[in-house]
Amino acid sequence: MVELNTVIFDLLYLLAAILFIMGIKKMSHPRSAVFGNLLGVVGMLIAAGVSFAIILENESVQTNTTLPLGTIVGAIFIGTFFGTMLATRVQMTEMPQLVAIFNGVGGLASVLVAAASLLAAKEDAMHVEVLIAGGISGLIGAITFVGSGIAAGKLQELAFFKKSIPLPDVIRHFLNLLMLAGCIWCIYAMAVNGDVAINFIGICILGCALGYTLTTPIGGADMPVVIALLNSYSGLAAAATGFVVDQPVLIISGSLVGASGIILTSLMCKAMNRSLLNVLFGGGAASTYEEDGEVYATVIRTSPEDVAIMIDVADRVVFVPGYGMAVAQAQNAVSDLAQQIEERGGTVEYAIHPVAGRMPGHMNVLLAEADVDYSQLKTLEEINPDFDEVDVAIVIGANDVVNPEARKEGTPISGMPILNVDDARQVVVIKRSLSPGYAGIANPLFAADNATMLFGDGKAMIQDISTALKDLD
Repeated sequence: MVELNTVIFDLLYLLAAILFIMGIKKMSHPRSAVFGNLLGVVGMLIAAGVSFAIILENESVQTNTTLPLGTIVGAIFIGTFFGTMLATRVQMTEMPQLVAIFNGVGGLASVLVAAASLLAAKEDAMHVEVLIAGGISGLIGAITFVGSGIAAGKLQELAFFKKSIPLPDVIRHFLNLLMLAGCIWCIYAMAVNGDVAINFIGICILGCALGYTLTTPIGGADMPVVIALLNSYSGLAAAATGFVVDQPVLIISGSLVGASGIILTSLMCKAMNRSLLNVLFGGGAASTYEEDGEVYATVIRTSPEDVAIMIDVADRVVFVPGYGMAVAQAQNAVSDLAQQIEERGGTVEYAIHPVAGRMPGHMNVLLAEADVDYSQLKTLEEINPDFDEVDVAIVIGANDVVNPEARKEGTPISGMPILNVDDARQVVVIKRSLSPGYAGIANPLFAADNATMLFGDGKAMIQDISTALKDLD
């Protein structure tokens, strides 16, 4: 009977792994992403259920069911409670911070599971490869835990997490190498000498320090890349932990997360014209800028009525969504205004920068919620050559992704591909204020000769433009 159960459990684990793979495949396209997410959820439920069934068959649990089962069931209810609370309360604009926290919690879970398994096992029963995997899990998990916490703090724009390390880059890099060497030595000592406890603690302490020193110097403009990389780290930590606890499904799912995270990181680095090594170890470029007051000395304000007149005579209108649209939840208002423009005979498109918002695909998801036709969404490569033929470009809360400073040398966003919004005949920027984006620098587009600023909440301003456009009939 035990052998039959083992076969059934292995088949269910295989089914869960297949669902994970299918889910990731489906999530590669906005139209099938929701279904892909559901496949992943079902796969995780199967994997968790099988793991729970295996625990029930454990002899120690069978002889003392009260505490172990009570602890497990209690943990499940606590996790379900917090998961439900986060799902219902966290706004779309806070999703990147939530992803960062999830990455960190995943890293911490890998550390704790690896530690419990290594410390509970008998010394003569632990193979070298298991000890090495445990050390790697502790190192990557600790880096992920602290690094993700710092990333979440930076995304939340908390003052403490904006502080830099008061050390020259050369010294900081040298210290990082020393700490990494220390971790490698601890893993070696743990595998050779079998002294697990002290070496594993040393790995975790040095890993936490590395998570701090590697993440803190990175600027806000590069933080989306860091989030993607930390997501990969959490998967690699889970995969390493799978070797420690001998769980194939954990190895498979962790490897999938690790691989997909690396691919996403690579794509984002390409989209931002960044070298991954530069993001990780460069700490951001030094900024040499004019004061904002000088840059914005010629800013021209406009009104919803004036924008409506521009749109009324325009043949081609392009919306450029950014984080501000997400904050204002203006996607439905934008869709309604686009429908009005189309009813008047105009053409409407949406210029989507790969890293607009605070996570890849952020704008695609918001516009999909508003039932915007996917064919209207134009990538940077598709729309940039045609911006000089656009009558009105309406920028809603975007900043760094339309900042011409990216074309200059020596700026935090130098070399990053941007949307050539400044080539449009008329540009309207809807924004609450002249505050900078992630990069923390002024945007000369706001003061360009062909640009006007419409200050206010994105949703309210779009609705006012719609009302003014109707009044022109």
